[in-house]
Amino acid sequence: MTKFSAFLGCLVLTAVQGIAAQTASTQPQIDSNWLTVDSSSKTATFQLTSGLTQLNGGLNFNGFNDGKLTLTVPAGWNVVIRFKNQDPNLTHSAEVVDTAKPMPAGPVDPPAFPHAMSGRLMQGLASGDSDTIKFVANKAGSYMIFCGVPGHGLAGMWLRLTVSPAEKRPTLTTT
Repeated sequence: MTKFSAFLGCLVLTAVQGIAAQTASTQPQIDSNWLTVDSSSKTATFQLTSGLTQLNGGLNFNGFNDGKLTLTVPAGWNVVIRFKNQDPNLTHSAEVVDTAKPMPAGPVDPPAFPHAMSGRLMQGLASGDSDTIKFVANKAGSYMIFCGVPGHGLAGMWLRLTVSPAEKRPTLTTT
């Protein structure tokens, strides 16, 4: 191996390591304040913020898109989603929809659980507005927390919701 090819090898390795470090540092992180659990009342409270970062042009929840964040709750638990639109440019909404159907282009009627939607599903909430969504996760399965403003969900603005008969405590994980 010549000195030049050794130099090129080191240069490439350094560049790859730099890209990997940059990618790792820009990955969104879970904030422990997003999920609070009250085991006595079997209630999971999730802070859901649209447009938290500029990822995906602001089409994200809590800085995640395309299902890369999963909220898991035990079957039968109460779920409270405190939804806030922090996106300064776009309106957003939130609705729990079933993943057994094709991804919708806009709001779904009815949602996967009664009352599992914010107000103004199609129009969305303006920047700074908030809403509270409350429902009972009484059907085990896989769901999406989905922005119902037409086109937003299809563009990647959704998270995963798993209702599990086996889990004993709600969790929030990256996927």
